[in-house]
Amino acid sequence: MTKALEGVRILDMTHVQSGPTCTQLLAWFGADVIKVERPGTGDATRGQLRDIPDVDSLYFTMLNHNKRSVTLNTKADTGKEIFTKLIEHCDVMVENFAPGALDRMGFTWERIQEINPRMVYASVKGFGPGPYEDCKVYENVAQCTGGSASTTGELDGFPMVTGAQIGDTGTGLNLALGIVTALFHRERSGRGQRVTCAMQDGVLNLCRVKMRDQQRIAHGPLKEYPQYPNGEFGVAVPRAGNASGGGQPGWIVKCKGWESDPDAYIYVITQAAAFPAFAKVIGHEDWLEDPEWSTPEARLPKLEQVFDEIEKWTMTKTKFEVMEILNPLNVPCGPILSMKELAEEPSLRATGTVVEVDHPERGKYLTVGNPIKLSDSPSEVKRSPLLGEHTDEILSEIGLSADEVAAAKAEGAV
Repeated sequence: MTKALEGVRILDMTHVQSGPTCTQLLAWFGADVIKVERPGTGDATRGQLRDIPDVDSLYFTMLNHNKRSVTLNTKADTGKEIFTKLIEHCDVMVENFAPGALDRMGFTWERIQEINPRMVYASVKGFGPGPYEDCKVYENVAQCTGGSASTTGELDGFPMVTGAQIGDTGTGLNLALGIVTALFHRERSGRGQRVTCAMQDGVLNLCRVKMRDQQRIAHGPLKEYPQYPNGEFGVAVPRAGNASGGGQPGWIVKCKGWESDPDAYIYVITQAAAFPAFAKVIGHEDWLEDPEWSTPEARLPKLEQVFDEIEKWTMTKTKFEVMEILNPLNVPCGPILSMKELAEEPSLRATGTVVEVDHPERGKYLTVGNPIKLSDSPSEVKRSPLLGEHTDEILSEIGLSADEVAAAKAEGAV
């Protein structure tokens, strides 16, 4: 079976996480991703957070599967000539440099269009046009400026960032969609176009329900938030702990073993349709005939008491036993799964969501696979490239002779 993006060549100028997330996804779908790296050092993440001395870090390997690596000094004249040839031969260029970096190298969007009018030029930036567009952004900065941190945390606590990389990885996923959309449009227009994704925009897009609630708060209290009815609402959407964020109340409750296991918890949602069965199983069938408890409206001011009673029951069972009991009753719930549990879960291995990869220098390691499954274009996760592993091969493909490659190496251009 052919790969979905087979025949598409990507010039990957990205580094760290947001850009490599995007290009790795495209590589998983079969695109030929050529990762351009600085001679001698490469992507900074090759050496960051190393767990084994003198080999590529997991930070690098887990973001650069299925790619080819070429080393290139784009500041050297010969390096710029080679870079120009790469632009001529590729369909897409992706970068996440600081604002204006490629422009200062002489490769403005206008110049790139002159070299290759069909080129799709994609960028991750911290902010869109506005007062902060020249500012440098990392993951947690994006979360803080995109609305996530202000709405995450305990009810009376300080803002918190989430453990998920919604700023970097989330924006990389957005950029990948923008790229394939631009490629589809190119089939009709014959021309490439500029694709830009700002990390602030990406985080805010994921916080849309909080933007919804920001507009609702002007018309009265947010009754599904734990601040109702005894707390106070200010002018902005508050932090709400583990409240569900939707119309169905939910919370994290302790399970058997919580005293020694930091992840012995489960999230349960008291969905109205399933509440009668839920009440019976936890020993509170009496609630169903009591007008003080029998309706969602009656329970709303007493949610803390509801979840206290639920927790008394869940603390007598493991999180997986709770799942086994509640799932047949259509009660929405999910155990708090640790990274260890996820890494060892057989079903995730079977679907390619967690993959074991063999690397020539660091040996076998686990990584996440493609979260998107195509029926006729399955993804295969291949190891990340060694620094400059494919330099000679790639330069030959774009027309350089063996002598020209040798000369470029002697000059320090590659």
